[in-house]
Amino acid sequence: MNRYQDILGRINYGLFLTVVALLPFPQAALKYACVAWFITWALEFRWLQKPKPCTMYRVPFILFGLWYAWKALSGLWAPDPEAWSWQIERYMTFAFMLPVALWGVNRYYNWRQVGKVLVFSCVAAVPLYVLWMAVLFHHPEWVPLSLLDEPWVQHEQWWFFLSENISHFKHRLFLCSVELFGAIVAFLLYYKRLKVLLPMLIVMLSSIPLTGSRQTVLSAIAMLVCGIIYALPRAYRWRYGFGVILIGLLVGVGIFKTHPRLKETQVKELSEMRTLSYDHDIRLNIWGAALQHPQDYMAYGLGAGQSRAYLAERYTDVHFDYYVVRQFHAHNQYLEEMMEIGIPGLLLFLLAWLSIPLCAKKKGRLTAMLFTTLFMLNMLTDCMFGKFDGIALWAVAMLFILLQSDAEREEQAARNT
Repeated sequence: MNRYQDILGRINYGLFLTVVALLPFPQAALKYACVAWFITWALEFRWLQKPKPCTMYRVPFILFGLWYAWKALSGLWAPDPEAWSWQIERYMTFAFMLPVALWGVNRYYNWRQVGKVLVFSCVAAVPLYVLWMAVLFHHPEWVPLSLLDEPWVQHEQWWFFLSENISHFKHRLFLCSVELFGAIVAFLLYYKRLKVLLPMLIVMLSSIPLTGSRQTVLSAIAMLVCGIIYALPRAYRWRYGFGVILIGLLVGVGIFKTHPRLKETQVKELSEMRTLSYDHDIRLNIWGAALQHPQDYMAYGLGAGQSRAYLAERYTDVHFDYYVVRQFHAHNQYLEEMMEIGIPGLLLFLLAWLSIPLCAKKKGRLTAMLFTTLFMLNMLTDCMFGKFDGIALWAVAMLFILLQSDAEREEQAARNT
């Protein structure tokens, strides 16, 4: 039995490292690797052992589990059971990660080794994508996007060509989110070795201006600001914190005014959000359509998986037929949660996110704080759990923070004895 568990444990850890390595790449193989990892974890029979003490590090897993349970309960009033079951099945990772956190993983798991695999995968992904895009640029007939005409492949619009085609293979927001998380981990592992750290950071962070992910640019600046403030001695945080934030805002404005893709962003008044017009930004129209009748869902929601059908009805009401054909989702995770599970479910969702940095300690808290900043900002303009990429990144990051926190706790206990 011990030999069986040892072999299976090695396979399980190898599959988890495979999941980590696949994060920057298209999600097809990622799904199979995640399922195989879950199955081998279950086959280890870890649930037959005594669960680990429910320390503060495990509280976020419990809260996300409760949020998932509330989504499952919403099937009682969901008008489309098929859409409800589809989302519950898609979000099953949130339920499975709770026993993984409570029963733990085998002795082979090491947060530093996991981090190294993520970092080197992120570094390798950027030149591979750029190389593939360079090939497509010289052979536009191979471009798989039918939406791209000849003007898109002109040399002066290289940035647009690059960003649109990368999004076909791996949505730019998810690719840049993985690269940013990889940058966090690289800093944690190599902050004393600048000769190693700086080239890695340059390669990983170059993916952001290459793809022109506007939201991730803001996330990167916000994470840098948070990291600097966190690094300041407590006595100086209030004194210099606002100055650091102001500098971050100025840097963000400067980037948005110079990058070929970012400078096209038009800043609109929030008061116009509910005024629908084809002249407005698509996201503002989507949010405006969703907010036309908030009383429809604020109390307890429409039910998991029901937001797309609800939005399609709102688009039809205002004759936005193109939006109906494209089946646009909410493009805002918070708005989608409020539509599907109401304000109580949204509050539970927010509490689960805020608990990640609050329940972590030392370096684990820094990792948790930066990862939470990254995800919570990106959820403002996209449904990060609308693709499996976002769910897989959440699961890997949560387990990484847990491994890091447990290792620090064990090191502290060893020093105390």
